Amino acid sequence: MAEFVFTDNMDDERKSLYSWKNISVLVPKNPRALLSIFKSLKHRYFALYFGGMLFSLIGAWIQQVAMGWLVYNVTNSVFILSLSVFLSQIPALIFTPFAGVVADRFNRRNILIVTQLCMMSLSFILAAMTLAGFINIGVILLICFVSGVVFSFDAPARQSLYSKLVPPEDLGNAIALNSTAINGTRFIGPAIGGSLIASVGEGYCFLINGFCYFAILFSLYMIKLSSGRSHSASGALHEIVEGFAYIRDMRPIRLVIIILMTFSFFGLPFAMLMPAFAKGDLGGGSQTLGNLMSFVGCGALAAALYLAARKSVLGLGRVIVVAGVLFGVSLVAISFVKNPVAAYFVCIPIGFGMVAVAASCNTMLQSLVEDSKRGRVMSVFTMAFFGVPPIGSILQGWISSYVGLPVVTACCGVVCVVSFAVFESRRKKISMQARQIYAQKGLIMPEMARALQSSARKPR
Repeated sequence: MAEFVFTDNMDDERKSLYSWKNISVLVPKNPRALLSIFKSLKHRYFALYFGGMLFSLIGAWIQQVAMGWLVYNVTNSVFILSLSVFLSQIPALIFTPFAGVVADRFNRRNILIVTQLCMMSLSFILAAMTLAGFINIGVILLICFVSGVVFSFDAPARQSLYSKLVPPEDLGNAIALNSTAINGTRFIGPAIGGSLIASVGEGYCFLINGFCYFAILFSLYMIKLSSGRSHSASGALHEIVEGFAYIRDMRPIRLVIIILMTFSFFGLPFAMLMPAFAKGDLGGGSQTLGNLMSFVGCGALAAALYLAARKSVLGLGRVIVVAGVLFGVSLVAISFVKNPVAAYFVCIPIGFGMVAVAASCNTMLQSLVEDSKRGRVMSVFTMAFFGVPPIGSILQGWISSYVGLPVVTACCGVVCVVSFAVFESRRKKISMQARQIYAQKGLIMPEMARALQSSARKPR
C-alpha cells in the first residue's frame, strides 16, 4: 500500500509515488480512510493516555495565551516577550540530551508522572502570585526557565512513550492523533483563554491549567508499563555521544533533523511573537490574539487529521516539502496583512504547514529509529522543535525592534520556501535507505520496497 492508494497494480502505485505531475497522491483516494483516523484508540493504554491528555492540553493552551498576554501587557516589549519564550524553551537545547538517556534507561511513564507534578506545581505558584497582585517580571521569567527545564525531561519521554502504547503498525496513527489532540485543543484553548483574560484575568487561567493536570496524572497512574533499559554499563555522556553518532551515520534521520531545525529557527518563532503581531500590527486585544491562535489551531487540526488518515509512512517526505512551502508562502502573505479578519484566514495554512511538517518529521524519525536509541533520537527532535525556536524568536524580536516585525516575518517565509526546495533536491537520495528500514520493520512489504527501489533507478 502507498499512502491512500490501494491497488494491485504496482506500476500504477510507483507512478503515483514518484510523479510530481500527479499531485493527487497527496489527497485521499479511499473514502474509507477517514474511518481509520482513530484506530489507535482501540488500544486501552493509549486510549487512557489520549483522554487524560485532552484535558491537560486545553489548560496548557489557556495558560500559554495568558502568559504571553501578561508578559507583553506588563512590559509592552517584543524583546521581553521573546525573552520569556526563550527562557521557557532554551533548556531543551541544554538538558534534552541527558533527558534522552533517562528516557532510554528508565520507565517513561514514571518520568512523565514526575514532570507533570512539577508542571502542575508551577502553574499553581503562578496563579497564586498573579491573583495576589504580585506580578514581578523577574520571577515570571524564572518560572518560565524552570518550566523549560521540566519540559526538557518531559518531551523525550512523552515522544518515546507511544511505541510502548501501540504496536509498530499503529505508531504513525498514534503520533498523528497526538497532533490532532494538541491542535484540536489549540482551536479551543486560546479562544477560552482570550475570553477568560478579558473577564476574570490571567490568574484564573493559570489556576485552571493547574487543575487540568489531574486528568493526565490519573491516566498515567492507570497505565502499567515494564521498566526501561535501566542501569546501563556505559555512562550517560557515552550514551549521548553514541546517540549523536547514530544520527550522523543515518542519512535519512540526519536530513530530517536538519530540515526540522531550519524550519524551527526561521518559521516557528512567528507563533511565539504572535502577541506582538496581534497588539502591534493588527491593533487588537487579547481576544484578537486568542482568535489568531484558534485559526492557527484550525489549520493544524486539519493537518493532524489528514496525517492520521494516512495508511503508510511512504510519501511523508513529499508531504514535508509541500507543507513547508505552503507555510513559507503564508508567512510572506501575513506580513502584508493589516486587517484582523484577513489575518485569521491566513493563519489556517500557517497552522496546517506547521503541524504537517512537525508531525511528519516525528513519524519518519520514530519509524526509522531503533527502539534502544529512541529516547536519544527523540531528545534531538525535542531540541530541534522546542530548543531552536527560542533562539530564532529572540533574534527575530531583536531585529524587529529596528526593521519591524512584518519585514522579519516576510524574510523568514522566503528562507523557509528555499530551504524546503533544497530538501526536495536531497529527498530522493535517501529514500531507498529509508524504504529498506521500513521493510525490515514490517511497515511496508519487502517486495514493495524492492519494486520501489527498482523504479527509482530507472530514468523518468
